[in-house]
Amino acid sequence: MKKNSKIRFGDELKRSRRPHGPELARVLLTNAVALHQSGRLAEAENVYKQVLDIQPDQFDSLHHLGIIFFQRGDPAAAIAQIDRALKRNPNDAAALNNRGNALLALRRFDQALASYDRALALQSAYADAQCNRGATLHALERYDEALAACDRAIALQPDYPEAHSNRGNTLRELRRCDEAVAACDRALALAPGFAEAHCNRGSALHALRRFDEALASYDWALALQPAYAEAHCNRAVTLHALKRYAEALAACDRAVALQPDYAEAHANRANTLTALRRYDEALEACGRALALAPDYADALCYRGNALHGLQRFDEAVASFDRALALRPAHAGAHCNRGATLHALRRYDEALAACDRCIALQPDHAQAHCNRGVTLQDLMRCDEALASYDGALASRPDFAAAHNNAALCRLLVGDYERGWREHEWRWQTDQLADESRNFPQPLWLGSGELAGKTILLHAEQGFGDTLQFCRYVPLVAAHGARVILEVQRPLRELMRSLDGAAQVISRGEPPPAFDLHCPLLSLPLALRTRLDTIPARTPYLAAPEDKARAWHDRFAGHEKRRIGLVWAGNPRKELPGCNRIDAQRSMEFAQLAPLLEVPGCDFYSLQKGGDAAGQLRDSALRQRVVDWTDDLHDFSDTAALIENLDLVIAVDTAVAHLAGALNKPFWLLNRYNTCWRWLLDREDSPWYPTARLFRQDAARRWDGVVVRVCAALRDTAGGPGAIRAHSGRSKQAPHGA
Repeated sequence: MKKNSKIRFGDELKRSRRPHGPELARVLLTNAVALHQSGRLAEAENVYKQVLDIQPDQFDSLHHLGIIFFQRGDPAAAIAQIDRALKRNPNDAAALNNRGNALLALRRFDQALASYDRALALQSAYADAQCNRGATLHALERYDEALAACDRAIALQPDYPEAHSNRGNTLRELRRCDEAVAACDRALALAPGFAEAHCNRGSALHALRRFDEALASYDWALALQPAYAEAHCNRAVTLHALKRYAEALAACDRAVALQPDYAEAHANRANTLTALRRYDEALEACGRALALAPDYADALCYRGNALHGLQRFDEAVASFDRALALRPAHAGAHCNRGATLHALRRYDEALAACDRCIALQPDHAQAHCNRGVTLQDLMRCDEALASYDGALASRPDFAAAHNNAALCRLLVGDYERGWREHEWRWQTDQLADESRNFPQPLWLGSGELAGKTILLHAEQGFGDTLQFCRYVPLVAAHGARVILEVQRPLRELMRSLDGAAQVISRGEPPPAFDLHCPLLSLPLALRTRLDTIPARTPYLAAPEDKARAWHDRFAGHEKRRIGLVWAGNPRKELPGCNRIDAQRSMEFAQLAPLLEVPGCDFYSLQKGGDAAGQLRDSALRQRVVDWTDDLHDFSDTAALIENLDLVIAVDTAVAHLAGALNKPFWLLNRYNTCWRWLLDREDSPWYPTARLFRQDAARRWDGVVVRVCAALRDTAGGPGAIRAHSGRSKQAPHGA
C-alpha cells in the first residue's frame, strides 16, 4: 500500500516578494501569479517567460516556472528550473522546500532531505518544510524521525491538516494504527474535503483489518477526487484482502489507466493476478513495475510469489533475495521466501526465514502459520501447534491457521478438537470456492434427523469420498432419508453402499431435501473419536457382473495377483496439491526391485496421465499387466481389485477403494504423512486390511521398497495368503 504523504508548497505564490525591475515586469509578474493561483498553468507559464524576456534572472519567475513544471508532472524539469532560481538567490527557504518536493517525487530521498534541511537552517519555524521532511523520512522508512518531524510541524502550526494526515500515515507504519486513525480524523476535522486524509485513514483501517470501513474511506476520497489513482490502488489492496479479487484487479486497472507510470499499481495488480493464479500475467505486471522502479522491493517480492506459483522455486528465492538486499527489514519477503524454501524442502532455512520475519514483526500471522507448516512437515507436531496458536493470537479469524491446526490435531489423534477446527477449511483459499451455499440448514449433529431428508455431498478428492461415505449408513440409522451426491466416476460404485436412498452425480440438480452435510463433516456431526471410528468393512462392493467378468479374464493367472499404484493426482487446480503430490508419488522405475519378487504377477491400477505413461515407456513394461484402458470408472476398478490378492499403492484413491472393499492393501506412505494415517503406525484404525510402510526422515522411497519386497517374500504362501498387518511401527518416534 502506497505511503501517501502530502507535501505543501510554501507561501511564495501568495505574493511577489521582490517588486524590482522595470514596471512592465512587475505588472506581468503580478498577472502571472494570479493566473497561477487560479490554476491556469499554461497562461501563467507564458507570462512568467515574458517576465524573463525582460529580466532573465528574475527570481520569482524562475522559481514559479519550476513549480509549474512540478505541477504538470515533470519533477526533473522542476529541479533544473528551481536550481536556476537558487543561483540567483541560494538562501530562499521556499525554493529549497519546493526543490525538495521535486526530489522526493523522483525518489531521490537523501537529496530531498538535504534540501529541506537547508530550508530549515534558514527558517527554523517553516512548518511546510518540517512536514515535507517528515514525508521524506517516511519514504526512507525512518519512521520515528518522520513522526518527530510531523510533530514539529504541528507544534508550529496546529491547524495543519497535511501534517496530521502524514502523522497518521507514519503511525500506521509504526503499527500504532488506532492513533493513526485518530490523526487522520484530526486532519479531516480541519479539512473535511481532504481526499488524501481519507485515503490515509483507509490505509490505517486496513492495517486494523477493518476492511469495510477502509473501503468506505477510499470511497470518500474518490467521491472528492475521482481521478485519485492512489485511492484506487489502495482500494484494490483492501479488496484483495477481502478476497474480492476481480474487483481488486479492476481497481488496479483504473489506477493504471489514470497514471500509467504508477509502479505500485502495476505491482498490486501483479499480486492480485497471482491470487487469481494467473501467474504469467502477474510476472508481466511485475516486469512493468520494475521497469518503472528497478529498486522496488515490493514488486520483487510479488515477482517471487508469481514464480513460486509457477513452481520456479529457485528463481523465486532469487527474487526474494533481491528484495531483501534492498530492504533487509521487509518482513513479507522473509515470510514468502520461507514458504518457497519449504517447497524446495530446505526446511531449516525455511524455519530461519520465518523466524527472521517474526523477529521483525512479532504479530505476522502468516509467518507463524508457515512456520507451523514447516514444523509439521518435520513431524515436530507440538511445536507446529504452538506456531499455529501464535498465528491465531495475532489473527483469530485466520482460516488457514485454524485448518492447519486441525489437520495437525487429527494427525496426533486429537479428534475432539481436530474435527471441530476442520470446519474452518471452507474459509481457506483452497476450498472457499467449493463451499456449497444451500438455503437449507447445515447439519452438524444438532437436531433430529428422523423423518427428514438430508443431502450428503462429496468434497475434495475421490479418496475423501471413498473414506467417508462409510458414514452414510450411520446417518440413515438416525431415521433420515439420505441422498448421496458424489463425483460422477464414483456414482455406480456407490450404489452398493447401504443407507443411501438415492445416489446422484455432482452437477445434477438434487431432489428436495431438508438438511445437508459435507462428507468430511460427518465425523464431527457423529462425534467420532479414535476408538469409535466406524471401521467395519467391506462397505462397498463391485457390481457382480463386472467382478465376474474380471474373474473369467484372470483364468490361468495362478500366481499371487498384486495391483500397483505409484502416483497420485496432482490436482493442479488447487494451490499446494502439486507439492503434496510430489511427496506422496514416486516414479514407476523405483518399483523395479518389487517386480523381481518371485511368485507374483503385477497389474497396473495407475490410470491416465504422465504417471501411467511411465509404464508404457519403461523397459519393464512386460513385467506388469496393464488393463487400465478397460477401467472407465471406479466400479470397473473395484471389480478388478476384487480379483486381486493385494494392492500396493501410494496414498491415493485406489488405496481407500481397496480398504473399503476389505481387500488387503499396503500403503507406501510419505514421511510427512497425511493426517488420516496418524503417527508411528503400521496399521490403520480406518481400514482393518491396511499395512503402512512409511519413509524415514531421509524421505526416500528405496528403503520403503526394500521393506515391501521383504514383506512380500515373507507372505509367499500363494493366492490369498496375504493378510493385514497390525501393530505399532518399529521406526524411531517422530514426535507427537
